[in-house]
Amino acid sequence: MKKLLSLLILFSFLVSVPSAVADEGMWTFDNPPLKQWKEIYGFEPTKEWMEKVRLASVKVGGASGSFVSSDGLIVTNQHVAASALSRLSTPQKNLVRDGFYAVTIQDEVKIPNYEVTILVSYEDVTARVQSSVKAGASDTEAENQRKAEIANIEKESVASTGYRSEVFRLYNGGEYWLYRFKRYTDVRLVFAPEEQIAFFGGDYDNFTFPRHDLDVAFLRAYENDRPAATPHYFKWSLTGATQDEFVIVPGYPGSTARLLTVAQLEYQRDHGNPLQKRIWDIRREILESYSSRGEEQARQANDGIRSFRNSLKRLDGQQEGLLNPRQFAKKIAEENELLSAVNANPEMKRRYSSAWPQIAAAYKTLPRYAERIQFTNLAPSRLGTIASQIVRFAEETAKPSDGRYEEFRDARLAVFRNSVLASTPIFSEMEEYALTRWLEEAQKRLGDQDQFVIAALGGRTAKEVVKDAITNTKLADVSVRTAYLDGGAKAVSASSDPMIALARRIEPIYRELRKWNEENIVSVDVAAGERIAKARFAVYGKTLPPDANSQLRITFGRVAAYSEDTTLVPYKTTYYGLYDRALSFNEKFPWTLPERWKERKSLINLSVPLNFVYSADTIGGNSGSPVINRDAEFVGVNFDSNIQKLSNRYWYIEENEGSRAIGVHSAGILEALKNVYQADRLIEEIMSAREDRSKR
Repeated sequence: MKKLLSLLILFSFLVSVPSAVADEGMWTFDNPPLKQWKEIYGFEPTKEWMEKVRLASVKVGGASGSFVSSDGLIVTNQHVAASALSRLSTPQKNLVRDGFYAVTIQDEVKIPNYEVTILVSYEDVTARVQSSVKAGASDTEAENQRKAEIANIEKESVASTGYRSEVFRLYNGGEYWLYRFKRYTDVRLVFAPEEQIAFFGGDYDNFTFPRHDLDVAFLRAYENDRPAATPHYFKWSLTGATQDEFVIVPGYPGSTARLLTVAQLEYQRDHGNPLQKRIWDIRREILESYSSRGEEQARQANDGIRSFRNSLKRLDGQQEGLLNPRQFAKKIAEENELLSAVNANPEMKRRYSSAWPQIAAAYKTLPRYAERIQFTNLAPSRLGTIASQIVRFAEETAKPSDGRYEEFRDARLAVFRNSVLASTPIFSEMEEYALTRWLEEAQKRLGDQDQFVIAALGGRTAKEVVKDAITNTKLADVSVRTAYLDGGAKAVSASSDPMIALARRIEPIYRELRKWNEENIVSVDVAAGERIAKARFAVYGKTLPPDANSQLRITFGRVAAYSEDTTLVPYKTTYYGLYDRALSFNEKFPWTLPERWKERKSLINLSVPLNFVYSADTIGGNSGSPVINRDAEFVGVNFDSNIQKLSNRYWYIEENEGSRAIGVHSAGILEALKNVYQADRLIEEIMSAREDRSKR
């Protein structure tokens, strides 16, 4: 009888609680929002449709892209490809500034140490991971047991399939999924426009609409020195996105925090976000100061400056959301509703109710350590980062795989080596300037007696330490890095390289802080988070998606205009608007036009759409995501969102509040390729792919 009563109470919760609303959610492919699609948009995809979308959606670095031909052609954003453009640039040939087009396939340029991946399969391993925890284990012991089992799962998967394999936590530990990835490590540059047209309006126009940006780039995946065979791809729509059209956006959204507790959100609002802002402001200012030294220094620092400015503007919007009493009150109400449901059921109360105060207690201890954690690294220096990675690699790989830091497990070492051995250009002057300023800032903020400061400086000035390390290190040579990785602990401990020595000195402090964080914050997050997830599943069912985690998701919405105060904002902009905005500012930077855009204005159909907005639930990492219609045709590429959407890291901002993602229109891309860049070969391949004709 008691069991029956509990079931009746639980059933009442399940039927009374609403699921995701409207266009909410970054859904996993194992649990797509089929109900919403059918009820709201009358769309019922087949399994074959879903498989095609998954296999045509590409991860490019920390962002997204998609195949648009059967010969490995990938479309993404210029700002996603910017790091590749920087790698291929020289003082004499600036591809970021001037753009690039491979007239023939032989002209496609290989990007060093670059890869793209697709998700080929996935498997629920929740039961195996959760059952690995032994009865009576502490939170720290339990987390170590989970990590050991995850390492075994990954290792077995690599051995049996040959695919890169990683286990990911979903629902804060409520589920664990094994993802297998196909890697393309030969990636070549096909086309990118000038940054000035890709980022027209610069930081002023960033996170706004109307916009006028041709933020697009084309890459190609190769295998065995030939264009890769990619039978799953999106055919290009000639008409592109239209008003009120239903669209779907598969991609790799970076991270959301919608399932955090109120205590965790309060920490982010009061401590985490303000500290992150200080760190990013410091690093932005360092690069901006360095860039003022000259044109070449500005070129070197450009990618980093743009990235930090973008991140800071997004962070400001997220923080505004947390500081909004009305929006934060919704999170409090949601948590109270779940807690009420848990506490109404004696068995659920016994199992789950302690999770919330446990997390709250843990996060009260974090502010004392947070600033030390943020500063105890050599992150502003590529050489410093490489040195720390090599030192850490040597120590970790001396252990069994299941006892290492996650990033050093056997199943992940190929990716790690690829990162360390990347032949990315290293600019010694910028390295010295940035690392010196960083260590000076750490000394100022942490104090002379801080362990990191003492270990890094050893009684010398930051300028003296960094000058020695940058001038005398050999780590710019990839062969030297390779020798350290191959030589392991013995080679690293015997090294007299001053940058390696610096990394060795700070490593114990880094490890001490990481251990504290894992034992006091991470292990609590996972243990308590798992109980909260189980409570949420029991009360609501699996009606909400997990937080984004830089892995493949699928979102949806409609192309739609919106109101901003008393102004109606159109769903699209055109090339007319691009030229009008340039002229309205007398072509003053950042509203200047590249020369070819002025010379070929008469060739452009100015009424063609350039950018458009839609209500799909996206966030950073969705840059480069394909926007497709119900026929799986490519109608545009996602590149930004408006300011109203920025707090969607913490909660879904509904369509009627003006929240919109922004894309580059497929017709606008074709118009530019044809009449501005005269990219006939690229256009021919796109058109041939529409007819399933291979054209290389």
